[in-house]
Amino acid sequence: MIFAAACGTQPASDAPAAASGPKVTGNVGAKPTVTFPAGDPAKKSSMEVLSPGTGAGVAKGDTVFVNLSVWSWDGKQNTLEGSTYDTKKTEPITVNDNMPKVMIDGFGKTKLGGRFMTVVANDSYTEQELAQAKQNGVDTSKPRVFVFDLVSTLPKAARGEAKDPKVKGVKLTNPGGDAAPVLTTKTADKPPAKLINKTVIEGTGPAVQKNQSVVVHYTGKLWGSDKQFDSSWGKDPFTLQGVGTGQVIKGWDQALEGAKVGSRLLLVIPPNLGYGDKDSGTIPASSTLVFVVDVLAAY
Repeated sequence: MIFAAACGTQPASDAPAAASGPKVTGNVGAKPTVTFPAGDPAKKSSMEVLSPGTGAGVAKGDTVFVNLSVWSWDGKQNTLEGSTYDTKKTEPITVNDNMPKVMIDGFGKTKLGGRFMTVVANDSYTEQELAQAKQNGVDTSKPRVFVFDLVSTLPKAARGEAKDPKVKGVKLTNPGGDAAPVLTTKTADKPPAKLINKTVIEGTGPAVQKNQSVVVHYTGKLWGSDKQFDSSWGKDPFTLQGVGTGQVIKGWDQALEGAKVGSRLLLVIPPNLGYGDKDSGTIPASSTLVFVVDVLAAY
């Protein structure tokens, strides 16, 4: 992912873009062109709203699908590191304190349909990050220039009429809105031997295709004990890159491929499609796994 590869920094200065900074031309929704000034690159981070947008606003904690272009500003080549306009795939970015403050400010001051630019310079790194970068031979002296086009926000949960999955031994409560579903798996019933994949809320989006990346919220519990071993709720949603390619357990691959975006799924996964006869972290060997999964986006 372009954003993940280009940025992993911490809060920085929120100074406005300098008059002598890079100039961005081109329409929102098309690959931008950046003209760099002569002389040394900037030493301070900055942000500039280029087009405020007319859609909904963005808040901290939102996941935003963006078109993104990134340049390395070295004062000589000023190389384009990558652009989603070339890959033709928007990227989901969660607005949180793991990104520089200039980016948080940009998302906060730009609505959907808008565009902003950030210069992420040396002052965006903590002392610890600078020391680690130097040790690893990474040059942090070259600022990066990011141009973000805000396309859409990711739903926080699957929405729609919820149906009873009617799986004996499992209870699922669907509170509605953005609230997390509540999964209960305390039961003395014998677990099923085959994969159960029930659509609790049917989405209206396209079906997930093999090799796509999919963004989900999920909760996972053990059959019988009601022990929760993992959940993405209360954190950033989980992005699975490459559905159907073995990046996750087989039960997930089989269930997610073909699911409609916007759906909520209840999955009961037998050991042979999960972690088999070996322990995996807090999951004992030969466990039957129960998941509720909200399919929020695919790209």
